[in-house]
Amino acid sequence: MLKRWMALASLIVLVLTLGLAGCGGNQSAQPAAKVLKVGAEATFPPFEFQDETSKEYVGFDVDIMKAIGKQMGLEVQIVNTGFDGLIPALEGSQIDAIASAMTITDERAKRVNFSKPYYKSGLSIVVKSDNVTINNFKELEGKRIAVQIGTTGAEAVKKIKDAKVREYNSASEAYLELKAGGADAVVNDLPVNEYYLTKGGSKDAKLVGEILNAEEYGIAVAKKNTELAGKINKALDEIKQNGEYAKIYEQWFGKKPQ
Repeated sequence: MLKRWMALASLIVLVLTLGLAGCGGNQSAQPAAKVLKVGAEATFPPFEFQDETSKEYVGFDVDIMKAIGKQMGLEVQIVNTGFDGLIPALEGSQIDAIASAMTITDERAKRVNFSKPYYKSGLSIVVKSDNVTINNFKELEGKRIAVQIGTTGAEAVKKIKDAKVREYNSASEAYLELKAGGADAVVNDLPVNEYYLTKGGSKDAKLVGEILNAEEYGIAVAKKNTELAGKINKALDEIKQNGEYAKIYEQWFGKKPQ
């Protein structure tokens, strides 16, 4: 009889334990969606910038990363970071990836893993509308040139003879310096210069010269994170195959990708 009561007591304890465990499971929060933190310098339209009305981060790079994140089953969170601070933030594990119109270079590839190229660009020159002395990169010699800090444009103009290079935290600051007469030219990526002109900049400025240095943009991840790099490449291939990439490209550039 005692053994039977002991067995029954053990059974009751087991049931109560399982019941409490079940209650605890019901009360716990649902698993949070996995987040991919993507660093971007969000003053670089049309690639990444903050919408004035919604205050949301928008742009070509933002939409591309959201499409890639969807393929990977991840929620993309844009982390606005100064361009020169993006790679340090990646190395410090503050972000998981960079999608910020970042040109693939040998020097950067020593510190990060780049995805396959997702956009082809090049450097171009913007001058004031009445400027007739600057028509190409050669004629930038000895001139005051405004650039965005940390960009390939900044690196390129530092090689120009006697150039007085003025670096700014954002492309918009460089254009303002040109408009105010503090710079003779702005050197930046072609689509960024074109976007500035189409959004009102053409009232005071114009594009001159030929494109310098064909460049390719890549999505960067930490050097050690080869697994994530592989997954991003796979997702990038998928959005190109299913037509999503072309749709996003045409939305932001008004033409189909080449």
